[in-house]
Amino acid sequence: MGTLTGRQKHTLWRIVLSALLLILARLLPQQPFSLLYYLVPYAVIGWDVLWGALGNILRGQVFDEHFLMALATIGALFTGEYAEAVFVMLFYQVGELFQSYAVGKSRRSIAALMDIRPEWANVEVSEGEWHQTDPEEVPVGACIVVKPGERVPLDGIVVEGASTLDTAALTGESAPRRAAVGDSVLSGCINQTGLLRLKVTRPYEESTVARILDLVEHASEKKSRSERFITRFARYYTPCVVAAAAALFAVPALLLALLPGEALPGFLAGTLWSDWLHRALIFLVISCPCALVISVPLSFFGGIGGAGRCGILVKGGNDLEALAHAETVVFDKTGTLTRGTFAVAAVHPAGEHLTPEALLEMAALAEQWSNHPIAHSLQAACPRPLDPGRVEQVQELAGHGVCALVDGRKVCVGNRRLMEEQNVTVPPCTLPGTLVYVTAEGRYAGYIVISDQLKPDAGEAIAQLKKLGIQRVVMLTGDSEEAAAATARQLLVDEYHAQLLPADKVALTEELLARKSAKGKVVFVGDGINDAPVLTRADIGIAMGVLGSDAAIEAADVVLMDDQPAKIGVAVGIARKTARIVRQNICFALGVKGIVLVLGALGSASMWAAVFADVGVAVLAILNAMRALHVPSDAAR
Repeated sequence: MGTLTGRQKHTLWRIVLSALLLILARLLPQQPFSLLYYLVPYAVIGWDVLWGALGNILRGQVFDEHFLMALATIGALFTGEYAEAVFVMLFYQVGELFQSYAVGKSRRSIAALMDIRPEWANVEVSEGEWHQTDPEEVPVGACIVVKPGERVPLDGIVVEGASTLDTAALTGESAPRRAAVGDSVLSGCINQTGLLRLKVTRPYEESTVARILDLVEHASEKKSRSERFITRFARYYTPCVVAAAAALFAVPALLLALLPGEALPGFLAGTLWSDWLHRALIFLVISCPCALVISVPLSFFGGIGGAGRCGILVKGGNDLEALAHAETVVFDKTGTLTRGTFAVAAVHPAGEHLTPEALLEMAALAEQWSNHPIAHSLQAACPRPLDPGRVEQVQELAGHGVCALVDGRKVCVGNRRLMEEQNVTVPPCTLPGTLVYVTAEGRYAGYIVISDQLKPDAGEAIAQLKKLGIQRVVMLTGDSEEAAAATARQLLVDEYHAQLLPADKVALTEELLARKSAKGKVVFVGDGINDAPVLTRADIGIAMGVLGSDAAIEAADVVLMDDQPAKIGVAVGIARKTARIVRQNICFALGVKGIVLVLGALGSASMWAAVFADVGVAVLAILNAMRALHVPSDAAR
């Protein structure tokens, strides 16, 4: 059975000793000390159950599994079923051992998967010298050294050295990634080859590894609807079955005591009060709902762990359950379906008096204080160094563009919507890409075409979602109609909407929410800070973790650590598998218990069948729940 804890080993020894004592009791002469023979193995194997039942009763928690097993086995002893009482308690403890082992193995698997917290950081104190310190004490801007074989303790930028990084614990991707000077490195990765010097960019509490551990730690707090249902169900189910068991004994026993033999109903003919007590005890054993109470949360726990193995962080069981009912998937375009790395593809001045270089420099100067990817692409393409002193009164207009004074002239750089507000007429353009228009002193100066590349797996992601039965795939973007149409044609999305402001995206998501079916869910996938309101409003928000903004990751319910859209289909598949396992466990447990309850009431089920309906079903349900932890190896890549 692999590695057992000290408590599990102790239980195993008690099981073996009790079994040997039970065999010995069966071999000894049965009279007049039969009860004494069997009380010894019963005490060995059942003392903790009896003690636990007594403690819970004193605390007012009567209807738990310890109380039910204690009542059933003590009742069996009173009716002379000594061997049965010991064997029932023995089988119960065997089931508890398997159950403890299965749950522990699942938790250890997930704990090993998430064991990415670095123990120390090598902080450089002088050239060639460093000392180890707690990562939480390393300030932003400090230089740290990561030797081959060590885990990267903090997020940073490589300032010296080159190496390959194992990112499997973060992204689920088996192929190592190359890191060189200027590259960003995430905490939690393992440095495989060369020595790296990193400049820390974030404190530990804001680092990638800290955020992952925080998400995993709090995942169990967000219970799914199925988990909440099972909790409420167990609260009422067990007392009702106990009351039914009491009635099953009390009513026939009372009739047997009060009515003469010829007046007894047919089902009481030939029975004794002890027979009905035995049937009631069977009821008590069956009534324990541990198969459901343990296996359902464990299924979601395993599903979250399996998703984590693929680099998909799910914040709670309720999010995983909702994802299983995904009906509509809405994508942001830039940075989600595309790389988000723009490059200038063409520059078209409005007249001969303005050269392409001058138009590009004018736009880059106006955009030099912006953090938008388009602004970065304009700055990178500018042929001359940018002088900040030439720019004044910069005003960034969300979803529109930028206006600024460049060399004393008012220059506006942005999309068609900004031009309309400026009452400037722009010519049509059929070139694929994002169009950036430029005005100078309110007059049209020209346009610049910015192109963005699709992510390699964007098409695969859309195709996979449709294969999974997703009814509608929608793309929303603030980009131009031409650029959006070109991307939509390439990806074969069902519908798209262009030139949207953040508020427009929320409004369209509201429309999709209104159009969904009763059980269907709307999923939104985004990466930027402007996507945070939509991520919060959708039934399920999925954020890109590596390139995504902190606001988007905070607002999302699911985070893709490797920014691969194809992982969305993997997440939906894991969610649906987990939901199937939960349904299987609920149907199996309730079905077996219901059948044995009926047979027990009719006198056709033994105590052994009752124990199987309780402990055996629990073990099988837990083993089934552990399947949620396992995902196909190709999905984890």
